[in-house]
Parts: sequence; C-alpha cells; structure tokens
Amino acid sequence: MASLKKKKRESISNTYSKFKKLDGSHSLKKVSSDCYVEYKARKRSGGDVVYFNFDLAREMGLISKSHDDNLSNELKKSIIDTFGLMIINEYDIENNKVFPASEMKKGSYMATRYLQLQHPNKQGKTSGDGRSIWNGEIKHSGKRWDITSCGTGATILSPATHIHGKLFESGDPSISYGCGYAEVDEGMETLVFSEVLHLNKLKTERVLAILKFKDGFGITVRAHENLLRPSHFFGHLKQGNLETLRQLTDYYIEKQIFNGQWHVKKSENQYDVFLREVSDTFAKTAANFEDEYIFCWMDWDGDNILMDGGIIDYGSVRQFGLFHHEYRFDDDDRFSTNILEQKVKAKYTVQCFAQHIDFIKTKKKKPISHFKNHKILKDFDKSFDKYKKLNLLTKIGLPPAIVEGLMESSFSDFDHFLKVFSYFERAKSQIGMREVNDGITVDAVFCMRDILRELPQLLLSRGEFIKPEEFIEIIKSNYAQAGDLELTSYKRRKITEFQKYYKKIVQKAARQSKQTYEYMLLQISMRSSVINKYDRVTGDSISVICQKIMSDINKLDANKLYKVVKNFSEYQNLNPDSEDKGALRNKNTKRMKDFIAVVKDFREGL
Repeated sequence: MASLKKKKRESISNTYSKFKKLDGSHSLKKVSSDCYVEYKARKRSGGDVVYFNFDLAREMGLISKSHDDNLSNELKKSIIDTFGLMIINEYDIENNKVFPASEMKKGSYMATRYLQLQHPNKQGKTSGDGRSIWNGEIKHSGKRWDITSCGTGATILSPATHIHGKLFESGDPSISYGCGYAEVDEGMETLVFSEVLHLNKLKTERVLAILKFKDGFGITVRAHENLLRPSHFFGHLKQGNLETLRQLTDYYIEKQIFNGQWHVKKSENQYDVFLREVSDTFAKTAANFEDEYIFCWMDWDGDNILMDGGIIDYGSVRQFGLFHHEYRFDDDDRFSTNILEQKVKAKYTVQCFAQHIDFIKTKKKKPISHFKNHKILKDFDKSFDKYKKLNLLTKIGLPPAIVEGLMESSFSDFDHFLKVFSYFERAKSQIGMREVNDGITVDAVFCMRDILRELPQLLLSRGEFIKPEEFIEIIKSNYAQAGDLELTSYKRRKITEFQKYYKKIVQKAARQSKQTYEYMLLQISMRSSVINKYDRVTGDSISVICQKIMSDINKLDANKLYKVVKNFSEYQNLNPDSEDKGALRNKNTKRMKDFIAVVKDFREGL
C-alpha cells in the first residue's frame, strides 16, 4: 500500500514537472548582464489561485493535452509554489532584513532593463521591469515561451525609485505603482481583454494564472512566445552599447527562427531580415490598430508593445466601438498619442531600428535624422497601405481566397471606396472636445460596422440602392447630434458614392470567382454578420464586466472562472470561418445575460 502511494505521488510530480523548470533560469541571462537586474526571492504566503488558463497551459506543455479543465489540489500547489513569490529587493538588503531559509527560493529571477518614457533618465539606464520578474522559459513543440509575473515586489527599475530618489519597501502604502504590488482586477482586465483579442488573431501577451493573497493584492502570470519589446533594444541603442545591442539582436533573431516566426535563407544577411521583418510587423500592427479601433499607446521609447506587435500592459489599452480617433489617455503629466498618430510612432520605431542595424553593421552610431529617408520607411508605407486594403476587404465580408485575388489586382474603384468609407468613419461630433474618465476625446458619430453588416442584405432583397435617409439611420450612433445627421447635398453624394463603389467591388469579386452578383452578396451577408457583429466588446464594456466578475469573485472558483472567461471570449469570436462563429454557451444564465447587456450598452463607446 505504501509503495502504491509513493508511485501515485511520483506520477503526480511528473505530471507537473515542467513547473519546476520555472526557477528564474532564462537564456536571456546568457546574452549580457547589461540586460537585467537579478533578484533572489522568497515564498509569499497566503496565496490562492483565482484563475488558471488550461488551454494556454496545454499549448505550452505545462499540463498534458489530455488534462481536464480541473484545478486539482496538486496542480494548485504547483502553481502557488512556482509563482507565489516576492523578491528580496534593495530596500530589504539595505535594511538588513532576514528571512527564514525555508522561505527562500533556490533560483534567482531577472527584472529586465528597457527604455521607459516616464523615467527621468531618457537613455534607459535606470528603467525596466518595476514590479515584474521573469519566471523563466518553457520549450514545447518547437517553441520557447517566456513567462513573467507582475506584482512580485518593487525593483530598482521602477520609475518611483528614481523620481523620488529613494528605495521602496515592497507593499509600501505611500506609493502606488512603486510599491511593486498589483491589483487582482488589473489582472482580470488583462485576462478578459487579451483572450478576446487572441481569439480574433491579434497578437497579445496572455494570462496564464492569477493569484490572490490575503492582503487583497495579486500576481498576474503572463506568457508569450517572445516578450521582448523595442525598448529592450532602444536603451542599449541610446547608450551606444554596441556589443550588448548586437548580442541581444542575435538572440532575438535566433529565437524568432527557433519559434518558426522567421525564415532566413543562407544567402540573406540576418540583420537585413531583422529590419525587413520588424518594418512589416509594425506596418501591419499600425494598420490593424486603426481598423480594429484599438488604442495602444505607442511612443518613441517602444515600451508599450512587443517586438512582434503584441499588446501588453492593458492598463491604458482600449478598443473603441466607433473610430474615436481623437481620444487621448491622460497619464497625469502628459496626454498619450491617438489612434491615427500610432502609424507615425510605428514608423519612427522602424526608423530607430534602421539606426540600430546600421550601428551594428558599421560600428558607428549615426544620428537618427540620418535615417529619415531610409528605404525601409518607404517599404513601411507600402506595407501599411497593403494591410489597410486587406483589412477593409475582409471587413466587407469577402472570403479569404477572393480577398487574396483582389489584393493582387489594382483597381481604382476600391481606392474610391476606401476614401468615402473613411469620410463617414472619421466624422466627428459637432460638440467637439470633451473630458472622459481617463482622458479626452471628440466623439465619432457613425458606426461603419452596422452599414457593412446591413447593406448586403438590403441590396440582395431590394436589388437597388437604399435611400440616403435610411443609410444615415443605419450608421448613426448615440453620439450623433441633429447637426451631424443633416443630409447636405455633399453628404447625399457621398452616400451614393459609397454604394456605387461597394457594388463595383462585389461585382469584381463575383467575376473573379465566377459566381453571380447575387450569390456573392449572399456570401458577404453571412460573413459580414459575424465579422461586424452588433454586440462587440469595447474597453469600457470589458471594465464593467470585470467589475461584475470581481464582485462575484468569492463565488467563482478557478474552474468556474475559466469557463466563464472562455465562454465569453468565444462569444466575441468574429471569425466567420470558425465552427462557433461567436456562439454563446450558457447564454441563459444570469451572469451571461448581464455580460451581453453590458456589451450592448457600451458597444459604441471607448
């Protein structure tokens, strides 16, 4: 009997053995000690697992493919033992704090250095992970995953340390961000938002687990195939650290190749490939953010986005219901960029990488202005225009094969449609600038998803254009004032142009696929009803839904919360080719009815 119990314990231990590899070890440490600050850590008592992402854990190989969606006591223990920790920081050492040997973790963990806008030093000498550490990396099925934890204590790289000129104890109540702790609701918003965006094929870090402690604070565990940001490179670029910059670039290229993201031919220079891939990535990201109405504060430091265009740090990220392109986030001492300025910032990021690669190749650092006319910036513009065209053709509802064929052809009708589409999409309220709870904005007034969803059905059933009055009635939002809806002769002409060029695009698609115009409209109608779903989440709706989850958190164990988040994110699946197509399971439960009502109430907002 004793032998059987021993074998069972060994079997359980082997089942979750990969968690033990997350002991702070990471290949980035072999690049250069200039890339990080290292910390010992201790166990943090009183923790519980609020959420665990079974799907992601299976993908990463942390649990087996056959593992059920059940947080057993053994799995919970592995999660808490691995991620329930607190760093021994500079304040602890300066004040000679001693912790029991039984609490100490064996490994050491890195807080990585990167450039950061809010730091007094603008070269990245003092900035980086202020309240996060890297737990390590996991290799599985041809990928290397990075895993980090937010809320593990105050590091010396926090802005507060250098703004106030003092070390902070982890959890110091006199300072917010600088205390090194994280709120559970922060992790919850990151979780729900990132799962929705991931399901809709947008690059993002994802939440692996959320832990909650008796003091009410939490730790959010995040994972991605590669968690490096442009700012990880730009700090060394600004400081002129050539050797570290080269080593870090080589590391990134090697990892992208290992993960199957990049393919470098023997005849190609790997640094040329790096610059080409980064340029295309940031052109695509800027185009996607514009077309999906995603506000992600991109700026010169490259801090708020991953190298592959993935979204991180969801505190200031928004997805709008309309194209509120003048919204700016208020960060106390400054306002953020807006959506349209994100292209400019993305292009400048590419310009910085042109300087970066030239520095590596020539060993001489030229001024950034030297690269303002670099060829790669022209490539960026071409890629951006390409992705804008692809995105709109897809939003119309055309099948992928037809979109691909249309992308290979050049026709002026589409260019005309893009312009008239933008005319309505960018229309602004006559009220002008106003304050919102976290910034300022000028309200957009027309919902273009609604017309893309309704127009093919109306053209198919009637066989003729709809009248301007009906067109306006479909696209008007709750933000529109009487003056915004006035049907001037110019606006009437634009409504006619919209439908004329829309019809020409559908006709061209029908000819290309050798189908009738009516059958193509039918296909578009079905696809567009999913792509341009009426009740689509916004940043505001995510916030309200997460508030509802938090108010219920004591009634939701980790298994239930996993199902709630999975169900809700699948309901927001806008892929017309998926099997679920945005279906909502258990939609008759009170919780899901509440969530649907919230999404509908905030569908046009920020």
